[in-house]
Amino acid sequence: MVSKRRSLRIAVVGALGAASLALAGTAMAATPQAHTASPVAVAHKAQAPKAGITATPSATSVRAWQLFRVTGKTTGLTAGSKVTLQQKQHGTWVSLPATTPVLRNGSYSLGVKLGLKGKNDLRVVSGTTASPVFTVTVR
Repeated sequence: MVSKRRSLRIAVVGALGAASLALAGTAMAATPQAHTASPVAVAHKAQAPKAGITATPSATSVRAWQLFRVTGKTTGLTAGSKVTLQQKQHGTWVSLPATTPVLRNGSYSLGVKLGLKGKNDLRVVSGTTASPVFTVTVR
C-alpha cells in the first residue's frame, strides 16, 4: 500500500513538474528578452550564501572554571547544525565538549568553563566553517 502511494505521488509530482515546465517555456518564448545572461552569471546567482560564523564572548577575562557565554550568528548553515568550541593547545585546534545546535534564526549560545590558565585562543566551528579567533584570559 505504501509503495503504491509513493509511486502515485511520484507520478503526480512528475506530471505537475512537466506541466509547469511546459507552461514556463511557452511564457518565456512569448516574451522577448532584452539581453540574455551568461551561463556563468546564472550559475553564480544560484549558489547558496557562503557559510560564516561570528563569535563573541561575554567576558574577556574570567577566573578558572567560571561560567561565561559565547554567542554568535551563522550564515549559510541549516537550523539544527552543530557548532563546537575549539581551543588552541600547543599549536593545534582541540574541540572542547561545548556543542550546541544552531537555531532557526541562525544564532547560537554556548555556556563555557575554561580551566587552562593564561591566554586562551578560541574559535567556533561547524564542519569546515570557522569563526575568527577570539581570546579569553583565565586567571
